[in-house]
Amino acid sequence: MLQALKNLSLHRQVLALAIPMVLSNITIPLLGLIDAAVIGHLEHAWYLGGVAVGGTMISVTFWLLGFLRMGTTGLSAQAYGAENKMLLSQTFSQGIFLALCFSFILLIFHQPLSYAIFSFSDAAPEVKLYAEQYFSIRIWSAPAALSNLVIMGWLLGTQNARYPMWLVIITNSINIILDLLFVVGFNWKVEGAAFASVIADYSAFVIGLFFVLKQSKKLELPRFIMPIADLLSGFKRLFKLNRDIFLRSLCLQACFTFMTFQGASLGVDIVAANAVLMSFLMMISYGMDGFAYAMEAMVGKAIGAKSKSQLSDSLIGTTFWSFIISLILSLVFGFGGYQLISMISSIEAVQQTALIYLPWLVAMPLVSMWCFLLDGIFVGATKGSEMRNSMFIAMLTFFTTWWFMQDYGNHALWAAMLSFMAMRGISLAITFSIQWKKAIFLS
Repeated sequence: MLQALKNLSLHRQVLALAIPMVLSNITIPLLGLIDAAVIGHLEHAWYLGGVAVGGTMISVTFWLLGFLRMGTTGLSAQAYGAENKMLLSQTFSQGIFLALCFSFILLIFHQPLSYAIFSFSDAAPEVKLYAEQYFSIRIWSAPAALSNLVIMGWLLGTQNARYPMWLVIITNSINIILDLLFVVGFNWKVEGAAFASVIADYSAFVIGLFFVLKQSKKLELPRFIMPIADLLSGFKRLFKLNRDIFLRSLCLQACFTFMTFQGASLGVDIVAANAVLMSFLMMISYGMDGFAYAMEAMVGKAIGAKSKSQLSDSLIGTTFWSFIISLILSLVFGFGGYQLISMISSIEAVQQTALIYLPWLVAMPLVSMWCFLLDGIFVGATKGSEMRNSMFIAMLTFFTTWWFMQDYGNHALWAAMLSFMAMRGISLAITFSIQWKKAIFLS
């Protein structure tokens, strides 16, 4: 381990993949913070609550299909490590085909889907009204948003983190500018925030296709447009992997959705405060995801090349830097949390309420880093069933913790979320240690 940590080329490799993704990922919660800040300075808290609930529902809908990115990253990284150019092209084409199929299904059934989702909400009528308004607009970005997941996953799998970085930074910059224009300039309020995100998603799709074409030319890949027989070849493995990751995502989103809806039932100030704190949680998630993405790409490449030394070095280097980043995040929230809260909302009741639950966010980075890293390992190894089982155990832990602590109100929700993150890491670590000893990863 010490020898690997002294390997400067390993650190350069990890940081070359992780830093671009951390920088680009930070712009995603930054966008959420800008959304919250712009809406949070309007005259009523229910605008912020509506965007929080509606945005969460869009995230639930799209993140349930997050297997489009994760599956693409693992499969393309393994194809890249094995130097299989045909499989690289096939992986991208299959991913885009699935993304478009799912997006058309969402567009066709989005109205009954919206009714089903919001029928479970106990939020105030004003919050629910603006949440439904936000959702009904944002859903039209589905073809672009889901295709962008595939584009991101494929570029990462080919060990290129610079293109995804510029893709996310450029499109989120567009979103922020349009946010300010539509919400502040045109006074479109919640509708303005939603339209800004839709336009940004389609901008990302165009830019992403340009980057894919550049990368494929560099790697001298065969054409992406291929006969139906080639497109369908290998779909059985892809469907099995995506099915398991989908079920994993379903458990994940069940916890986040419950937290949003249960928080909404505790009052307008609680749901608005939780919206602020969830923006911080997303910042943690997206920051740590940068290193998880690096882990996915490096592990997949090592497995494709069947190199145990590459695999071991990837685990050591990425874990080291993840710990450094998580420690920094905890210190930032610990010493600057109040200032961050004040930047997002000028409503005093929301500020004071958020400050009460801030300590949960201080502990979150160091507790959750392990689940992000281990997710990266299992995505790179395309081991979906293990991820599915781990998430199911973590979900049970979440609801069990909340059930026994529910008399403590919103503290129970944050305690449940912290235990959820911890159990994800613990269960995956146990599975990984068993498979590592049995040398299953390179088999």
